Amino acid sequence: MTITPSIQKFIDGWAEMACKWAVNRTVAEVHALFYLSAEPLSAEDVAQALAVSRSNVSASLRELEGLGLISAVHVRGDRKQYYEAAKDPWEAFRAILDDHKRRIIDPAVVVFQACLEEQMRTAPEDSYTAERMREIISFFAAIIPLYQELRRLPHAPIQNLFKVTTTIRELLG
Repeated sequence: MTITPSIQKFIDGWAEMACKWAVNRTVAEVHALFYLSAEPLSAEDVAQALAVSRSNVSASLRELEGLGLISAVHVRGDRKQYYEAAKDPWEAFRAILDDHKRRIIDPAVVVFQACLEEQMRTAPEDSYTAERMREIISFFAAIIPLYQELRRLPHAPIQNLFKVTTTIRELLG
C-alpha cells in the first residue's frame, strides 16, 4: 500500500484521537492502515508502510486481533500471515468501548465501591464524602445498563437516534 500525504494525515489523525482514548499510538496507526487498505496486509507490509519495527507491529497485531478489530485471512499462494480490518466504524467503536469498559470502568467501579465501604467503616461521620462516592457509583450504575443497551442495538437505529437528537437540538435553538 502506498502511503500518500492524505493517507498519512488520516493515520496521524486516527492515532492522535486514539491516544486520547488510551489506545497505544502504534496500535492505532496499524489499525488505521488496515482500515484504509483495500487488500489484506502482512506484518512486513505494515512495518514497511509505517516504518515501525516488526516486533512493534506483531504486538499491535495481537492487540488488534484480541479486540476484534482485525482478523487473519488466507491469501492463496502465499505462506505469510495476512490480516484485514473490520470495515464498519460502528463495530470498531463498540470494540473499543467494550475494551474500555472492561479495562478501565469495571475496575474503577470496584475501587469506588471498596472506598465507600472503607469510608463508612473508618469515618462514618463524614457523610459528605460518602455521598460523593455514592453519587459516582450511582452514575456508573445508571450508565452501564445504558451502554449495554446501546451495545446490543444495530447501528442503524443508533444513527437514527443521532439524527433525531440533532433535529431536536436545531428546533430548540
